Amino acid sequence: MDAYFTRVFVIGNGGAGKSWLASALSRHASLPLHHLDDFHWETGRYGVARDRSEGDEMVSAVMLGDRWIMEGVYGALANMALPRLTALIWLDLPEEDCIANVRKRGVQGGASEASFEDLLAWISAYRIRRNNWNSHDGHRQIFDNFDGSKQRRADVQAFLQRTGARP
Repeated sequence: MDAYFTRVFVIGNGGAGKSWLASALSRHASLPLHHLDDFHWETGRYGVARDRSEGDEMVSAVMLGDRWIMEGVYGALANMALPRLTALIWLDLPEEDCIANVRKRGVQGGASEASFEDLLAWISAYRIRRNNWNSHDGHRQIFDNFDGSKQRRADVQAFLQRTGARP
């Protein structure tokens, strides 16, 4: 297997296709898949953030492994894994595409209609949010500062075709 697919991180806005792409790459390269949502949120408690140090410890434990793929929007957690990455993929799609994707999949994980609408508003603000990690600027900074193999993609299907992975 290509060394590119040893320790891979996929970042991007909500609804950009991170989970979908990471799942396809995980199957293709036989890599264990880890979702940052599982590290950030308490298990079974929609919208309740896990203690930050506990999430950091979970990411640290995974990133010490030899082979994995992680995906998520949480740039602070992604930033922790950068020293161990063999590849970084930033799905940089227009917000309207991300919103359409989230609308298509609908309410998930026990969320309410109100929290779903809040999620859509949060996704739509990707380029105007001014936090360090969960914004377009934050993801661009992570991407620009990473010295290893990296891909910035707006066309996820083309990326999968290039890698030979299947959705």
